Amino acid sequence: MMKMIPFSRPDVGDAEAEAVSEAIHSLWITTGPKVRELEKRLACFVTGDEGCERAVCLNSATAAEEMLLRILGVGPGDEVIVPAYTYTATVSAVVHCGATPVMLDIRREGSPLTRAPEMDYDRLADAVTERTKAVIAVDIGGLVCDYERLFDVAESTRHLFRPMTGQGDVLSSLGERIQKTLGRVAVLADCAHSLGGSRCVRGKWLGCGNLADFSTFSFHAVKNFTTAEGGAALWRSIPGIPDEEIRKMLQLLSLHGQDRSALSRMQDNSWEYDIIGPWYKCNMTDLSAAMGLRQLDRYPEMIRRRRELIARYDRAMDEIGIWHVRHETEDMKSSAHLYMTRLPGRTEAERNAVISAMAERGVMANVHFKPLPMMTAYRRINVI
Repeated sequence: MMKMIPFSRPDVGDAEAEAVSEAIHSLWITTGPKVRELEKRLACFVTGDEGCERAVCLNSATAAEEMLLRILGVGPGDEVIVPAYTYTATVSAVVHCGATPVMLDIRREGSPLTRAPEMDYDRLADAVTERTKAVIAVDIGGLVCDYERLFDVAESTRHLFRPMTGQGDVLSSLGERIQKTLGRVAVLADCAHSLGGSRCVRGKWLGCGNLADFSTFSFHAVKNFTTAEGGAALWRSIPGIPDEEIRKMLQLLSLHGQDRSALSRMQDNSWEYDIIGPWYKCNMTDLSAAMGLRQLDRYPEMIRRRRELIARYDRAMDEIGIWHVRHETEDMKSSAHLYMTRLPGRTEAERNAVISAMAERGVMANVHFKPLPMMTAYRRINVI
């Protein structure tokens, strides 16, 4: 039989199965101690700080992005700059908040260093208006964006920034304080592909999740690191705003605005709780977190192996003259999520024929991504 190389088979095994079984037999299968442990370990993995508490696990990266935008106070009348070349989740979270996505095209040849299809930073400043509250960069394929360029633009457009005025409730009050403290467009990182990636900033290597003001990760089944379904929100400390306040607000937003979880009420033997706001339901379960904890045990070796394979692919592609992204430079190390190539000068039909021919030989390939302006839901949005 011909060996098949699937496009997105999850890297899970007995360790994950045993961890999930253990969680089931504990009889605590919703949000509980496993989720809390994963949050702490993820924050440490990203920042290198054992005591870091700047992570909250949720049921998807999409939910994580939406909750962060709501904490930022983003809503109707606001604009959020997003790349036109990304998956719908990056933009749909903006739409869910009632804000207007402003799509920025990518550079035609990609990043000069990595060839990654990043947004055109040279045109970013022109897209910022008095309505702009945030810009979201996407680390496609695990290749880490140039966040220094993004912060340079955010700083250079401070004179345009107009912080919101809160409505007196706890959520909008937090958004107002964050916006006034930043005093500029917030920089968000869509790190759905890039857990474990890093970039050198002013001589210091920083992991994805520690490069932007706010970051989101996906743990979907096709990602390097998976909890089957799941995601996380991380952030950098903001002067004057306690990390615990942001963490607590994310937890409130993700569980109906309920100020005490079922686990805390059971531990205190008290039923009393309050609903702070009529909010959302997007918490992670302990079953998912149990899988994630075992994945995190294995993750450094998983990335090492992926990078080893990429080096072999690079040698082969260079030998036959195939264009491909560069997963490592002097200033960037990707998470090695996707091996992306292009066929310059070839038609769409010829590209699809290559994909079909590879499938016939047992190698599954895909297209990442179909640009959003080509999708029915986004065809009316102008691209800058």
